[in-house]
Amino acid sequence: MKKVMDKKSFKVNDKISVNAWSERTRSGFRHIADLFVDGEFKESAKVCYQNRTWESYKFQTVLKKVLAKSKNLSTEEKELGFEYANQNHSDFSNFKTVSTIAKMSEVFCQTPKEKNDWKLRMLKAGLESKGLDIPKDWDTLDEETKQERLNGLIKILDEKKVK
Repeated sequence: MKKVMDKKSFKVNDKISVNAWSERTRSGFRHIADLFVDGEFKESAKVCYQNRTWESYKFQTVLKKVLAKSKNLSTEEKELGFEYANQNHSDFSNFKTVSTIAKMSEVFCQTPKEKNDWKLRMLKAGLESKGLDIPKDWDTLDEETKQERLNGLIKILDEKKVK
């Protein structure tokens, strides 16, 4: 049995929906999408990757693929589906939570170093699997520089619009 890494549902309209998920493979991972029309399964598509995707949001390519290959959708429905797929469906829902927990350093910590360490731990815990990459020279930075960078990232997370 394949391990599901991530999943998401897309509701194109009242009639068309797509359930997508990712699975690990021997050489990387794949995205799989199931197309449903009026709640009934119609077909599936998959896209395999070795490293990472170059999509605007997760599952964009497999969403377009399952719509394109469908024999159950009219030309107009496919156009509507592609219009939907070309919009950004990024999921920022956990960003606000991560930023709020990171900001709690102001309550729980005393020194700038303790505050920075707290913020970094919380950001790593919440975002490392989402692409957070800490510079290799992080430990050589002074606490003021760390604080500026961490607070800048927290501000960006706060500003992301949640769908």
